[in-house]
Amino acid sequence: MTRALEHLLRCRRLRRNANPHAGFTLIEILIVVVILGILAAIAIPQFARAAQDSALTATLVDLGKIRRAVEVYKARNQDALPPIVDGALDWGPITGHNSEYMQAPPTNQHVGGANGRKVTVRNSPDTAYHQDYGWIFDPSNGMVWAAGFDQNDQPLSQSAVPPGGNN
Repeated sequence: MTRALEHLLRCRRLRRNANPHAGFTLIEILIVVVILGILAAIAIPQFARAAQDSALTATLVDLGKIRRAVEVYKARNQDALPPIVDGALDWGPITGHNSEYMQAPPTNQHVGGANGRKVTVRNSPDTAYHQDYGWIFDPSNGMVWAAGFDQNDQPLSQSAVPPGGNN
């Protein structure tokens, strides 16, 4: 017991004699800053890629919902397709608070921005990435495509967006 007490007293004396204002050296601080910088350089691109992947997945999920809603509308209305207006920000009777199909118009996260909900009417999918509208509806057969995706629902490259964003 006395040995333990002697050891405790010796440790206390050593602590009292130590410099109370001692801190980290400049080199130690710089090493920590460099290590944090390296970790940030590794992590930030990974987070950006994860955000882009989630936007693509969300768009494909919403595309499936729209396609199913159009098919159900067609089945319930003797093969009539929903009256979609070119440039509209919704899907007419298949979206809305009182709709049986979808409560809110979906947003194309791949396109993003204010045009992510806009629907254009035409008979073919995109051939280049742009941000002019979010969805494409073909009124002749009810096909739906996501803007910025090809005919196989694969995302088109964002690297070569033409001036004005047109496809």
